[in-house]
Amino acid sequence: MKRIISVLMENAPGSLSRIVGLFSQRGYNVDSLCVAPTDDSSLSRLTIITHGDDKAIEQITKQVNKLIDVLRVVDLTENAHIERELMLIKVLTPTDAIRAEVKRNVDIFRARIVDVNASNYTIEITGTTEKLDAFADTMKQSAEIIESSRTGVCGLARGERALRVS
Repeated sequence: MKRIISVLMENAPGSLSRIVGLFSQRGYNVDSLCVAPTDDSSLSRLTIITHGDDKAIEQITKQVNKLIDVLRVVDLTENAHIERELMLIKVLTPTDAIRAEVKRNVDIFRARIVDVNASNYTIEITGTTEKLDAFADTMKQSAEIIESSRTGVCGLARGERALRVS
């Protein structure tokens, strides 16, 4: 089962390495990792996507929570949450017909063309992982994908719940 684990940690050298090391020591794969400073520059928020059953995830969150640099750990998938991912994708557009098809798909998926070249478009799209996967599959049918890059998921709990220092 896909799990989204959010960690509030000190923004210090080695903090990220210790957390990721915990995953590898226990044989868990990290599907995606997104980390950046928060509004408080001394803290960072880390969002990890992994797979595991309830018992395995509970064990890993307890271990992460014990690390000295970690202030809070939350499994976002347990409650209502919002998740987004960003993808940049460059496609080959050598003909007018292919350009028109790519533009049509960009409009359908509410993406944006951010760079135009004589032979390719670079497109930006945000949304859930499923939306980005569907867009990439659609683009494969319309044009040749030259390259793509994805940020990984970042997420927040809905409503009053928040990951912050009390």
